[in-house]
Amino acid sequence: MATPPRSSSNPETEVAQPSARALEQALLVPSQPLSPMAIAAPVIGWLVPGAGHLIQKRWWRGLLLMASVTAMFVLGILMEGKLYNFNTGDLLDMLGFIGDIGAGALYIVSHAMDLGRGAIQRATADYGTKYMIVAGLLNVISAVDAYHIAIGKKQ
Repeated sequence: MATPPRSSSNPETEVAQPSARALEQALLVPSQPLSPMAIAAPVIGWLVPGAGHLIQKRWWRGLLLMASVTAMFVLGILMEGKLYNFNTGDLLDMLGFIGDIGAGALYIVSHAMDLGRGAIQRATADYGTKYMIVAGLLNVISAVDAYHIAIGKKQ
C-alpha cells in the first residue's frame, strides 16, 4: 500500500487556519445576547435624531447631533430641496431615497406634510436636496454610534 505524498514543510506555502475566536470576531458575532438598550438606542436614534444618545445619558453628543441633523434637514426644506420617494426605476433616485429616509421622523413628517415636492426651479434647491440627503446619512451614522455605545464597544 502506497502512502499519499506528503506536502513540503515549507512555511511559505502553508496556510494558517484561523481559530474559532478569530472567526467570531471577524464576523462580528456578538458573544453576549443583545441588551434592550442595544436594540432601542439605534432604533430610537434613527427615528429621532440624537435620541439614541440622549437615552444613554450622552447629553452633549445627543443634543449636538439633534441640532445638526435637524438644522441640515430644515435648511434643505427651506431651500426647496427635493424629497425622494421610493422608486425602483432610477438608481440615483433610489440612493437619494435611502439618504432621505435615514433622517427618520424628519422625513416621515415632511413627506406627510407634502414638503419637498416641487420641481427644482432655484439654484439653491439642488443644494437643499443634498442637505437633506446628508442629514439622513449623518443620522444613520449617529444611530450606529448609539449602538456601539450601547454594546460597550465605544465610550
